[in-house]
Formats: sequence, C-alpha cells, structure tokens
Amino acid sequence: MGGGCAGLTVGLRLQQTLRPRLRSGEDEITVVEPQPYLTYHPLLAEVAAGTIDPRHVVVPLRRTLPDCRVLTARVTRVDHAGRRVRIDAAPPGEQGLTTELPYDLLVMAPGSVSRTAPVPGLAEHGLGFASVGEAVGLRNHVLEQLDLASTTRDPELRQAALTFVFVGAGYAGVGALAELEDMARYAAKGYHNLDADDLRWVLVEATDRILPEESAELAAHTLAELRERSIDVRLATTLESAADRLMTLSDGSTFAARTLVWTAGTRPAPLLNATDLPLDGNGRIRCLPTLQVSSPDGRPVPDAWSAGDCAAVPDPAADGSPCAPNAQHALAQAELLAANVLAALGGRPLLDYRPERQVCSTSLGVGRAVAHTGRGHLTGRRAWWLHRARHLRRMPSAERRVRILTDWLLAGLFRREVVSLGSVEHPRAEFEAGFADDRFHPGPGR
Repeated sequence: MGGGCAGLTVGLRLQQTLRPRLRSGEDEITVVEPQPYLTYHPLLAEVAAGTIDPRHVVVPLRRTLPDCRVLTARVTRVDHAGRRVRIDAAPPGEQGLTTELPYDLLVMAPGSVSRTAPVPGLAEHGLGFASVGEAVGLRNHVLEQLDLASTTRDPELRQAALTFVFVGAGYAGVGALAELEDMARYAAKGYHNLDADDLRWVLVEATDRILPEESAELAAHTLAELRERSIDVRLATTLESAADRLMTLSDGSTFAARTLVWTAGTRPAPLLNATDLPLDGNGRIRCLPTLQVSSPDGRPVPDAWSAGDCAAVPDPAADGSPCAPNAQHALAQAELLAANVLAALGGRPLLDYRPERQVCSTSLGVGRAVAHTGRGHLTGRRAWWLHRARHLRRMPSAERRVRILTDWLLAGLFRREVVSLGSVEHPRAEFEAGFADDRFHPGPGR
C-alpha cells in the first residue's frame, strides 16, 4: 500500500530478487497508489523556483516496476485479519469502482499528508506545498502577484500582493521560502516599477527555532542568513487568523497578504484509521525494529510490515522514540524491510533498523545551502553542491537523475525562466469564456 519513497523502494528490491518467480507467475507483487508516480519531495522547492522541470521529480511507477502489478486506486479499507484490501479506482469525486484484493503479505507505506489547523481563512486562502501541482501553482501565484503589484495603482493592494507569508520553518518551509525569494528577487529586475526590496517575506514558526531536525548551530546559521536577506522570521509565533487575507499573528501584529503558504508539518495518512492494525498515540503504525507491525503486547503481527512516514519505528539514537518522518528514514527503512521480508520467507533471522546519523541539507537559492555532514556542517556553495549530489544519488530512477542533472546544467548556462503559466491550472477557462461571449454575439443560424 503506497508508491512513495518507501513503497517504491520495497517494490524495486523485491522485484530485483524475485524477478524469475514474478515472470513465471509463481509470485505476484501488487502496488496500490492513488497517483501513478512517486513524487520526490526534497526537490519540490527547486520545482517552485523553476530550476527543475516538474515532470523530472516524479518517477512513473509502471515504468519503474515493470514486473509488478500497479493499481492506480485509493485504499478505503484494510482488513488484515481477513487478508483483504478494499480499493476504489474511481477518479476523485466519483465512486463506484470498488473491489477487494486478497493478499498473503502486507506492506503498509501510504506516507503522510499535510497537517492543517482550524485557522480562520486558511482553507480559503492557504496554499499547500506537498505535491508537484502545488509547487507549480505556487510559482505561478508568486509571479502573478508581481504582475498585479506592477499594474495596480492601489497602494494597499500593491503591498498585499508583495507580501508573502510561510507558516512552518522545517526543511520544506525554509527551502520553499528561500528558493522562491531568490527567484522573485531575480524576477523583480524585469519590472520597471518594482524593486527586490519592495517584496516582504515573513516566516512564522510556532517553536523557538527553525529546522528542528538540525543541530542548533546550523539552525542558528540558517536563521542569520535568512534575516540577512531581510526575511522577517517570527519565532514562538503562530498564525491566529487569515480571514479576508488579513494575517493576524499571536504576537499581536496584523497585516494584509495575498500569499499564505502552509508548511507546518505532516500527519499520518488518513487511510491508517481504516485498518485493523495497531496505531500509536500519533496515529502511526506501531512497528518493531525489524519493521514488522507490532501488536500492543510487543509481538509481531503476522505477515504485516510498515515503513516510511506512516510507521512508528523505534530510533535507537533517540532513546527508542519513533524515527522522524522524512525521506532519508523512509529510503533506509524500505531497503531493510525488503531484505527482512526475503529473510522471513527464507527462514533466516531478521535485522533491526539501526539508522545512520542523519545527514540532511536544504537549498537556500542558487549557490546557497546548508548541509549537515557526519563531521559537522557546511554552508554556502560547498553545501549547495553537496545538497544536489545527495538528492541526485537518492532519486530512485537513473533516467530522472540524468534529466535533473541536465536541468541544472541548462539553468547554469541560460537565464532563469520567470514566466507565469497560471492558465495551465485552469485549462478550460478560455474555452468556457468563448461560450459566455457567444451569448452576446450569437453565430450564424442562432
């Protein structure tokens, strides 16, 4: 269940080992995922900035898993006691294509979704940052605000259009804000009446630091660099309201903004509530260090495994607390899960998950990044090269690695593309407008 970093990696490893049995029909691997591709989330910020083509950070599941059965469908119920899964293959908003799949062994890896909050106005005006569509939409939206600010004569509307608010200062929020600020600063050069200093960027974080998964020293360095770029970072602050695009913060400040990006963490996929598997207090699947699903009494649930953001896997480096939900853990857990599944089928002993030290990084714009290494940390251009090298290596597709590398090379040779293609988000708008015009200018025979 799931075709993200964990699900795809497990499928790849099992496919490589079991290929003769899969092709002879002795075994079958079925991957169920609502989207027909994997999205490599760590590079979404560069998609939003226009450095990488959106298609190049997605990996087609059917092409990557040719010996597996890939079903583009939503899982609506998992009955592990009966070894059955109910799926719905209907498009979003429709129903009626429900079927049940029997299975012998289950791997749960549906990942996570954005964690929202009941903030007034957030549902109406907020923008997410968890998919390729949202990254492209955010880029178009930012460029459209520059167009609006350059055109309007209303000073209040101009200021609201040039104010960009990001809530959540984890890797996703910091990376997205820094990349877009860098892109918008460059784009502002093309407007006769805009200056980069006219743009206002606000980062709101509920805790007293940014990048909570990083060392305090590297987080402090990143904070200093953001503030040096005149980015307004508000720590220990929450968004209280966004009604009517008026941002009200817990520190008492109020200002208008036409851009609100919500990157305040994730939560386990809602699908987990439709299973009979044991969950922990945060809604994640309880797991043993071997990545087997754990019953409440600590024994393994037969034929059930889990990895990735949805799995509460003990982290020895954190006194047994669950591993953080990130791509690095998901990939490492998936590698071990596949090996343990094959070991269990062969009657061999299983290995515990013992993660290597986290080596995270994030880009802060062209030529700028921060990176954690095994020996300490790097900043600036060296960190930027290391960040790119790491994610190029982790991308689970050789073809996509070549395409991304080509994007980076072309971006270094030519000027940045700063054209908004907002019309692609509403492809029927112009066609529908033609029908509206026909009501006033009827054609022949009407």
